[in-house]
Amino acid sequence: MNPHEVYRLIEDGMLQVEKELERESSSGIQLIDHISRYICNSGGKRIRPAILLLSSQMCGYDGPIGSRLGAVIELIHSATLVHDDIIDNATVRRGHASVNAQWGNEITVLIGDWLYMTSFKLALGQRHFQILDILIEATRKMVEGELIQLTFNGNMDITEEQHLDISIRKTAFLFSACSQLGGILGPASQEEVERLRLYGLNVGLAFQLVDDVLDLTSNESTLGKPVGNDLKEGKLTLPLIYLMRDGKPQHRELVRRALCEKAPDNSLRDEIFRLVQEYRTGDQVLEKAKNYAHQAIACLEGFRDCPARDALTSIPNYIVQRDR
Repeated sequence: MNPHEVYRLIEDGMLQVEKELERESSSGIQLIDHISRYICNSGGKRIRPAILLLSSQMCGYDGPIGSRLGAVIELIHSATLVHDDIIDNATVRRGHASVNAQWGNEITVLIGDWLYMTSFKLALGQRHFQILDILIEATRKMVEGELIQLTFNGNMDITEEQHLDISIRKTAFLFSACSQLGGILGPASQEEVERLRLYGLNVGLAFQLVDDVLDLTSNESTLGKPVGNDLKEGKLTLPLIYLMRDGKPQHRELVRRALCEKAPDNSLRDEIFRLVQEYRTGDQVLEKAKNYAHQAIACLEGFRDCPARDALTSIPNYIVQRDR
């Protein structure tokens, strides 16, 4: 099942997600409304609410709460992105100027806070404590991941395990919340909800690892943001961890220079890109992402055979094949 078929399956639900986002992003304050519309209209795959809707549909629920929670997830995701862009001093997001580049850091911090609070206002309206527990835990883990990553910026000795822990917190927990919430709406059994949690966790890890590779192998027009951002921000991702493990001592020095320089020159950056290709460390990380994708698919065994399950099975494969 290709991405277009997946979204056709939940077309009505996704339309409702967009309507919820539009409604909840309206505050009556001109500046907030303008920036919120800018964020909502800036694109994005909406893969997280899609997973939530498909999980709930597979488990037998197809009502309005799914779309509301899909909007909650997208608001949380947007809040993390605008805060991340401030931390990373990013100027481009999804092919457009980032919010901080347009309106400055002070306003962007507050917009991120407003998005967080709006998401939880919408979630509180469902009066469901288990749903709130999952959303609060996922959001807390995402903030923890960002803080842990900041402590490792510029650190040449970060291990694969430490990098994966950051990836789980920053990315995978929100994917996991989506699939869990779908099971709770089902309602699914406790054992099924746990398998859905693991499905989302593995999908999220695959997603982040592919992101790490694309940052070193893609180009700005395809990716929608500058490549080599992780290097510029002092972040040592798995392709570079593998390069230092498999390459020569001078390669470690090249990576060290790139991490230490606030704006590594293009020749240094391009040489590191070339080495990632030569030593195939990006390919190694993609193989790891494929393993997580296979684990995610295995978590769906035992669920009823239906189009929603077929769609959920296709999403991990789509993620490891994407180019943006």
